[in-house]
Amino acid sequence: MSHTLGIRQAQKQKTRQALLDAALGLLEQQSLSSLGLREVTRAVGVAPTAFYRHFRSTADLGVALVDEALGSLHPMVRTTVSSAGDSDERIARAIRLIAHHVDAYPAHVRFIARERHGGVQPVREAIRAQLTRFAEEVKAELATDPESEGWNDDDLLMLAHLYVDQMLITASLFLEAMETPDASEEAREHVTQVATRQMRLISIGRHHWLD
Repeated sequence: MSHTLGIRQAQKQKTRQALLDAALGLLEQQSLSSLGLREVTRAVGVAPTAFYRHFRSTADLGVALVDEALGSLHPMVRTTVSSAGDSDERIARAIRLIAHHVDAYPAHVRFIARERHGGVQPVREAIRAQLTRFAEEVKAELATDPESEGWNDDDLLMLAHLYVDQMLITASLFLEAMETPDASEEAREHVTQVATRQMRLISIGRHHWLD
């Protein structure tokens, strides 16, 4: 009996993942608010009623995609602001990690960039909750840095949000460079240079904030 239940559970998880993958592919060309569940089930080859065994609605599916896109990034985000190395080394490390993630998961990055301010409220709220969690984690990492001595919690959280916002901006810039007709290493290098300057500006402001 347990073996049969295990097989059924594995099949259920496989179908759920197939629905998520199909939805992500369809969202390359449209927003979540315009996505119909019949489109998704047709792409997977299951009956529309099967959708409701996994998700309550397309909004619920969108929230699951947010978790898939951002849920595993928390260790990476903390690493980007780790105190290891000097300021330039930290900035270079952060930009490399962001570029690698965009290369590996462009559809997820595109989905978050589009739906962060999209028309599906539960998805916007899910993205906002994940970004807030990122900021809190970055704040905790920054608090261990000797450079943060004398900073109060509100200012540390403000700085953490600046870093998180800059990571999103940098990811979007790498995605745009990837999608341009003449996508090239030169375009990526330009994004790297721009992102480096922007990160340095935040770093300079940080060093002089208590002045």
